[in-house]
Amino acid sequence: MEIERKYLITAPPPDYESHPFHVIEQAYLCTEPVVRIRREDETFCLTYKSKGLLMREEYNLPLTLNAYRHLLPKCDGILLTKRRYLIPLEGTDLTVELDVFSGKYQGLMLAEVEFKSEEEARRFVAPAWFGRDVTFSGEYQNSRLALRTDI
Repeated sequence: MEIERKYLITAPPPDYESHPFHVIEQAYLCTEPVVRIRREDETFCLTYKSKGLLMREEYNLPLTLNAYRHLLPKCDGILLTKRRYLIPLEGTDLTVELDVFSGKYQGLMLAEVEFKSEEEARRFVAPAWFGRDVTFSGEYQNSRLALRTDI
């Protein structure tokens, strides 16, 4: 089960680029239900995600580079590209995943924080640098971003 909150970021911390990061590209074979392929650095996976905003089921299956390349042209919409910075959240055991998009979404920044329970997620108080909480709107779900035509 994936339990996460998502925030729109307009002013990231000045040192965010000093943190470790992953280079990610991902595309969607289907958006209802969500079936995604992802390249994260040099690993590849196919992911199924159920419906939901704060909580949803998520299953990851490993792919080979050849399988990823085979599936990529079958995807709908655009290929999303981003760097995911891993920023420890001071005073907690939580990590902020700060996605800094490139390509068609150059300049978009989203922060996600994953939790062990729904209660923990609902109690979460975001740091001052976090922007608007977009968890419950769904407007910034990556599967929706990949299919938007107004960009």
